[in-house]
Amino acid sequence: MFENKIAVVTGGAKGIGKAIADEFRKAGAAVCVIDLLPNDYYVGDLADQAVLEDFARKVIADYGHVDYLVNNALPLMKGISECTYEEFNYALRVGVTAPFYLTKLFAPHFAPGAAIVNISSSRDRMSQPQTESYTAAKGGISALTHALAVSLADKVRVNSISPGWIDTNYTVYKGPDAVQQPAGRVGNPLDIANMALYLCSDKAGFITGENICIDGGMTRLMIYHNDFSWTLGEGGDG
Repeated sequence: MFENKIAVVTGGAKGIGKAIADEFRKAGAAVCVIDLLPNDYYVGDLADQAVLEDFARKVIADYGHVDYLVNNALPLMKGISECTYEEFNYALRVGVTAPFYLTKLFAPHFAPGAAIVNISSSRDRMSQPQTESYTAAKGGISALTHALAVSLADKVRVNSISPGWIDTNYTVYKGPDAVQQPAGRVGNPLDIANMALYLCSDKAGFITGENICIDGGMTRLMIYHNDFSWTLGEGGDG
């Protein structure tokens, strides 16, 4: 399906990003990864403008064009009690500015039929305490998705995925961790990778500007104290 295609995956050295990169390779694509962690293409900090520019130059010098851009790199997660001004801005540079700027850098080089997939989070619509830097970045990339879809209309399709609980070690959970989810299990990276490749494929040719939440149904589950076995303990612990 993706023979001779060029896929760029940020944060592609582990977890969801690695699963996406691996699935692209299995489907025949050449994959250009950028990550702070060691990988076989480019090691660098996505918060650094010069790194983004150098990475984009390398991709175009090596391949001449880009078919798919997957913005997956993980922003810093710190809360209002401890997150500094610099840390909050760092999270936004990784989670929102880098996807915007890479899209801008690659804009003249996207091939016909190109697609962008931004990895957001179900935290773009719900929160736990002390997650402000991460949640703000994920909310930002969800909004950036539909803005780019409109600006790049007829040139590049742009969609986002909001994962819920994804265990990157492929742990199989039993008991409450699994049962609490309407799908009956915790997710794994392939749940996200499969959707990312679908959104890049011609089968998704009429989908743009959308956010698809893959969370086992958790964001659809209404929770009330003492209802359907849900209880809230003292101090807010269930």
